[in-house]
Amino acid sequence: MTSFELWIPILSEYGFPVMVTLYLLYRLERKLDLMIEVLHQLKADSTKKHPNLFTKQHY
Repeated sequence: MTSFELWIPILSEYGFPVMVTLYLLYRLERKLDLMIEVLHQLKADSTKKHPNLFTKQHY
């Protein structure tokens, strides 16, 4: 058997779960990117209203 013939059963057995996993990770990544943008906007808005909120205070 060639190496390609060895891969066919592996791909047929694990191909569907791998594709579902990659799809779900892609959707999760998009949602995390959106959440990061919202948090950056929230921080920018909060900094405008309360300029000393995110500065480090050294005691």
